[in-house]
Amino acid sequence: MSSTRYVSTRGAAPELGFTEVLLAGLANDGGLYVPQSWPALPARIPGATYAERAAQVIQLFVGDDLPADTVLRLCNEAYATFAHPAVVPLVQLHDEHFVQELFHGPTLAFKDVALQLVGRLFDAVLRDQGRRVTIVGATSGDTGSAAIDGVKDCANVDIVILYPHHRTSEVQRKQMTTVQSPNVRVVAVEGTFDDCQDMVKAMFNDVEFRERMQLSAVNSINWARVMAQIVYYIAATDLLAGPINVCVPSGNFGNVFSGWIARRMGAPIDQLIVASNANDILERFINRNDMSAAPVVPSLSPSMDIQVSSNFERLLFEMNGRDGGLTAEQLQRFRSSGSLSIEPDQRAAHLDGRFQAARLDDSETLEVIARTYREAGMLLDPHSAVGVGAAEKLRLLGTLTGTTVTLATAHPAKFPDAVERATGVRPPLPPHLADLFDLPEHLTVLPNDLAAVQHFVATAFR
Repeated sequence: MSSTRYVSTRGAAPELGFTEVLLAGLANDGGLYVPQSWPALPARIPGATYAERAAQVIQLFVGDDLPADTVLRLCNEAYATFAHPAVVPLVQLHDEHFVQELFHGPTLAFKDVALQLVGRLFDAVLRDQGRRVTIVGATSGDTGSAAIDGVKDCANVDIVILYPHHRTSEVQRKQMTTVQSPNVRVVAVEGTFDDCQDMVKAMFNDVEFRERMQLSAVNSINWARVMAQIVYYIAATDLLAGPINVCVPSGNFGNVFSGWIARRMGAPIDQLIVASNANDILERFINRNDMSAAPVVPSLSPSMDIQVSSNFERLLFEMNGRDGGLTAEQLQRFRSSGSLSIEPDQRAAHLDGRFQAARLDDSETLEVIARTYREAGMLLDPHSAVGVGAAEKLRLLGTLTGTTVTLATAHPAKFPDAVERATGVRPPLPPHLADLFDLPEHLTVLPNDLAAVQHFVATAFR
């Protein structure tokens, strides 16, 4: 297999191979890496496990940077950590509505599907190269704990995770702050997730700091995260034989973009539905061409409390005909003005008939949790409920027909207060997390100040 090459969405960074992209995270021109071309979906291997299907798909993006037996071994190891034998099982909710449970990994969120593999990829590549890196990541709730769990035993990785102080659930916070590993640091930033994400990007754009600290990323700015998520879309179409619609609770757009790639590769996916909470910039953009940033509103689904969706850049690059200069110019305008609009012909070619979107507020989210439990006996966390509710809204409007799969992105026990408020049932944590609330926490609270956070990162492991 030939080497797979990657280009930056802003067009000014050198092409890299897979392992270079894995370790770099962000391109040195501030852009995000994507493959030079999109591969075709490989035929399904009869009787293949999820790990085997994942290895088959992922090898297309790894190329000859890693041998096939290594990729298969890492996939087998990663998905052996999941509590369900199907890894991402489909559960039927109604006649034409399925839920794909992506929360059976160690930290009970969909981020595990990618990060259990990404952590192992990091360790394998760094060991071969005799290198050590410092991962810096921002989280709105779930990425942090999944990233920490994925790399806490890595010999060649230190990790610093930033999260918005007082803006995650208690379970989410404790899953990060109770990890007792010498290579892990957790920082509560007195700001929003967008502030944390901006700091991470600023540190990567500081070339001297980036090189001195050997920075790397596990946020969805890292291509490997997006790559690993493609597989569960393909798994759903394998099982249901397609075509299907997929509804995705959305904040940073990386998950939805993984679905776009699966469809681009040939997976029989009809509509991609973007489900938003009160932080509805993506819903407004898809439905009204209104991509204007607004203040972040805290909600019952905090992992979606985002206004600047970093992975939208990858779709914008495709909409621009892979013109990196135009993409960089548009993003600069968005940063300076707080708004972005797309020409009608671009929307017609790339969005219309391919994407739909719907928005739920907190009261509607609670109603969906209650109704789903009452009618189907299924407990949904608030993020998954936003997805189920969005699909139901569009079906009632008559714009969504056929089989739909909603991604259940977190275990209900991660958000027990909201679930109990809606249903009267408090979902228990699984046995492996039963003592979570008894463990001591380790975190550092810092102001919303780049210099303070950068100094912490530089000195955290001395």
